[in-house]
Amino acid sequence: MSLKIRLARAGSKKRPFYRIVATDSRMPRDGRFIEKLGTYNPLLPKDSEERVKMDADRIKHWLDLGAQPTDRIARMLENAGVLHKKERSNPNKAKPGKKAQERAEARAARAAEAAAPAEEAADQGAE
Repeated sequence: MSLKIRLARAGSKKRPFYRIVATDSRMPRDGRFIEKLGTYNPLLPKDSEERVKMDADRIKHWLDLGAQPTDRIARMLENAGVLHKKERSNPNKAKPGKKAQERAEARAARAAEAAAPAEEAADQGAE
C-alpha cells in the first residue's frame, strides 16, 4: 500500500477548508483516509497560528512508515521544522512567455529606429 500525506478538502463552495490526512494514494481526494493529522485554513492570514495546525509526532510516525507528503504538505512541514528544506530551482518560471518576448523585441526595434535619426542629426550638427 502506498501511503500519502495530503490535503482533503472540506468546507462549502468558495470557502475552502482542508484536513491534513494520511491515506492510501488510490483513494479519492476527499474519500476514505486512515488518520486525520491536522487542518489548514487558507482563508486566515498567513501569520495566524490557526492557519495550519498539525500533529508533528503523528506526521513523523507516518513519514517513518514510508508515507510520501505532497508538494504543498512538504512545504508546510518544512516551515514547521519537521522536514529539512529542499533546494528548489526553476529558472524558467521568471522568464516571460513567447508573446511577451515578441512584444519586447518589437519595442526594442522601434526604440532603435527612433534613436537612429536622432544620432544622424547630431552627427550632421557636429560637422
